[in-house]
Amino acid sequence: MSLQIGIVGLPNVGKSTLFNALTQAGVAVGAYPFTTIDPNRGVAAIPDRRLEALARLVGPEQVTPATVEFVDIAGLVRGSHRGEGLGNRFLAHIREVDAIAVVARCFADPDVAHVDGSIDPIRDLEVLDLELILADLETVQRRLEKTRPAARARPRELATELALLEELEARLQRGERASVFLKADGEERTALVRELHLLTAKPRLYVANVAEEDLPEGGEGAASVVRHAEAEGVPCIVLCARLEADLASWPPEEAAEYRSAIGLSQSGLEALVWAGYRVLDLITFFTIVGGREVRAWSVRRGATAPEAAGRVHSDMQRGFIRAEVIGWEELVRAGGWAAARERGLIRTEGRDYCIQDGDVCLFRFNP
Repeated sequence: MSLQIGIVGLPNVGKSTLFNALTQAGVAVGAYPFTTIDPNRGVAAIPDRRLEALARLVGPEQVTPATVEFVDIAGLVRGSHRGEGLGNRFLAHIREVDAIAVVARCFADPDVAHVDGSIDPIRDLEVLDLELILADLETVQRRLEKTRPAARARPRELATELALLEELEARLQRGERASVFLKADGEERTALVRELHLLTAKPRLYVANVAEEDLPEGGEGAASVVRHAEAEGVPCIVLCARLEADLASWPPEEAAEYRSAIGLSQSGLEALVWAGYRVLDLITFFTIVGGREVRAWSVRRGATAPEAAGRVHSDMQRGFIRAEVIGWEELVRAGGWAAARERGLIRTEGRDYCIQDGDVCLFRFNP
């Protein structure tokens, strides 16, 4: 499971610059809207100190981190839900991702024009939300056009779906996102929203893109975005995309030293990836293949041992027998797998075991 995060926002807020910083892919960046016409995609390794500790312990030939795929989606503008500014294509690209990182511009730069002529991150977020809500409303209303006549013919079969669609339509018309509709319990709600691929149901986090001189807190503009995110109960990352893009080309030690000097404890990549993990409720487990490879894998929290085995190879899930498991810290303290086994620290877990964050697993299976 490669976590896929769509980077969205209005034009000229720094999406492509952030994408460059995260993936070092070098896509075109310009001071005008629609620098990104098709979504750029880049895969970045997830920085994980636990994987580094296991690699130092084992000394493998290969270290393979978990990955995240970033999708740089061109800027939305007013009227995107009606196709303005290539909006239909971009809205379709948002439907494909697991989560969205909403970038808010909190920096002033006379060389980079704002589409509305002034810097107001909350106004920008409201414009973007409105376009996504209106796009979802059109989707729901098209479904209602088909469901209402069908429900008259098959009322018992479609009564629940019709009621849910009408509730969803009313909420969207009030300016609520589909994620609010999902807060009420019910498998039917979840199934309906998933089937409709609603944009405002996507897990989200916010990125306040600030000027370097405003780091680490980010200034008042960033503070307003942080308050906005806190009101929704979602993460907000404050960073300077231009600085992160510059530091991506520095030697890691020098980049870390510079970040520390300006009060940053981690890179924008680390902050954004781990925020994405939180909103999607992902965890990481590890596998060690002899002295050849140490590898990190991501799964949904609550995944069972056979499901985790299936991330490694589908044959492992089909022929699953048991999992031999130890926490990564315990393994490092023991000094290796053989030493941990001698001390009785390796646990044997069956099909019902739920993988825990940081587990190191050896899966036994019938090929």
